[in-house]
Amino acid sequence: MVVVFGIILLALVLFVTELLPIDVTAILVMVLLMVLGADGVVNFTQISTAEGTSGFSNSATITVLAMLILSSGISRTGVVQIVGRKMSAFAGEDLDKQLLATIGVSGPISGFINNTPVVAILVPVVSDIAHKGKTSPSKLLIPLSYASMFGGMLTLIGTSTNILASDVSARLLDHPFSMFEFTKLGIIVLLVGSAYLMTVGHRLLPERVPVEEDYVQEYAIEEYLTEVVVNDDSPIVGTTVEKAIDHVEFDADILQVVRDDEEFIEPIGQKTIRAGDLLRLRADRDTVRQFVDRETLTLSGSPETAAELEPDEVPDRTLVEVVVPRGSFLVGESLESSTFRQRYDATVLAFRSRGETVREDMDERRIRVGDTLLVQAAPDSVDRLSQNDDFIVAHEPEEPDYRSEKIPHAVAIMAGVVGFVAVPWGAVGAALAGATGVAAFEVMSALSLPILVTALAGVVAMVATGVLKPTEIYDAVEWDVIFLLAGIIPLGMALEQTGGADLLGSLVAATGAYLPVLGVLWVFYLATGLITGVISNNASVVLMLPVAVETANQIGANPFAFVLAVTFAASTAFLTPVGYQTNLFVYGPGGYKFTDFVRVGAPLQLLLSVVTVLGIEFFWGVA
Repeated sequence: MVVVFGIILLALVLFVTELLPIDVTAILVMVLLMVLGADGVVNFTQISTAEGTSGFSNSATITVLAMLILSSGISRTGVVQIVGRKMSAFAGEDLDKQLLATIGVSGPISGFINNTPVVAILVPVVSDIAHKGKTSPSKLLIPLSYASMFGGMLTLIGTSTNILASDVSARLLDHPFSMFEFTKLGIIVLLVGSAYLMTVGHRLLPERVPVEEDYVQEYAIEEYLTEVVVNDDSPIVGTTVEKAIDHVEFDADILQVVRDDEEFIEPIGQKTIRAGDLLRLRADRDTVRQFVDRETLTLSGSPETAAELEPDEVPDRTLVEVVVPRGSFLVGESLESSTFRQRYDATVLAFRSRGETVREDMDERRIRVGDTLLVQAAPDSVDRLSQNDDFIVAHEPEEPDYRSEKIPHAVAIMAGVVGFVAVPWGAVGAALAGATGVAAFEVMSALSLPILVTALAGVVAMVATGVLKPTEIYDAVEWDVIFLLAGIIPLGMALEQTGGADLLGSLVAATGAYLPVLGVLWVFYLATGLITGVISNNASVVLMLPVAVETANQIGANPFAFVLAVTFAASTAFLTPVGYQTNLFVYGPGGYKFTDFVRVGAPLQLLLSVVTVLGIEFFWGVA
């Protein structure tokens, strides 16, 4: 038991510090559980090799994998973006209508498409709504993330956390979640949470991003942008842009070359520099001074706005924000090691990481999930970034490449995936048998399938109908999520089998001497919310559910009520930007600080803790 607690502590430290990616941490946990529980040595964890790897074959893991693919199929049709644009058409410049559009689209849709890709799809849509409607994106992006969490609690498939919690509930209580098990409470949470965001929440949000979009001023990079003229006797005359500056010695980039009133932007790596060329540099003052002192360049001026960095001949924007999602090849890499510039003919002017704006020595900084890069690139490079699942470009492409003709197929497939799970076919068969005398019960009952089966069938249907191409299946899966689930599921098993859950349950159950059962349930909700704020929501479910069930058993309460409280708390993590991936998606584009999530999320978390606990008592009872 002590060893298991030690592994849990190690996992928590690694999750919080991000010394290792979360999926690698999960695999490390799996390895430790198996090594310390292997046959032939002292069995500290009581986890065999078969149990240690069972997370890969677990129904929750495979179901989440299938749902990620289905969500990708829906997004490739453009249906979510189309709905978002139609809602924005009525929003105009009215903030209340913009909030209603944002919440009204992201909330309900997240009940049927995994909420993480929904936010990834809608970040550029909502950003464009804000800028066109003369509103700061900061007023809309946190509401987008939070509303997607509300919507994720409408159905079993709204979030991977629900699917995992259902699997754990089935193992502990023999009570998996049905498709609409908690929809009635989810609707209440959606309505109450939406009302909060519409009335109080947005007033607590500062306008971190200026209403008028100007990235140069927003990222405060004016002093890092300089215009210089190449001297006649400069040693860089005759060299290419790519080789003109020694990046080992100088932290600088050539962004543009201006020659005879003609402006050149990326790709300019192979363009030869001539005497008299005007170069627009990204470099700090010390670096520029060194160039001038060496008589390499002559100082000319500094661009002060984004417009000065965008050639008049190019109508499309050349400065864009790019969010790094989970699963991107950039995560854990630096700009130098990832060869980002060479791959996309793009230059990073600055980036935001966990609320910090980085403008110097960017090449060696490790990039993390949720980091937002300010990128300058040619329009075709921006389009390539937009079409790559490794990035979320925070504005919509002018001519999006959607498979809109496949919308009916995709919608029908998702309806089938949900319908075959949700419809009580046995009851329908019994009714038919009573009305017609035909023994239809057995046939209709056979149609009732688990979500695992219908989701995998949906994947096949997506490919068969052309909604997805076969090669796109693998790109659609967030493999770090899959490895995270596979790695932490055995940790929950070890917590149960070693008696760790019993011990923790006994400690929490002691509060029953001072609190009513409803109070203990509320404590579990708050504790889960706090833990989820610093580690993965899926990890918090695995750790908290066994303890919650054991606590309920010891105080004579309804264990399913405790399962629901933990599930809702883990799936609605508002307090920090790192507790839930959708918060990371909006962190950079919204220009938020860590405290913004606390300011808006803490009152919301308290409000929903009361609403959720009372709702569980009303619908399911706690005793």
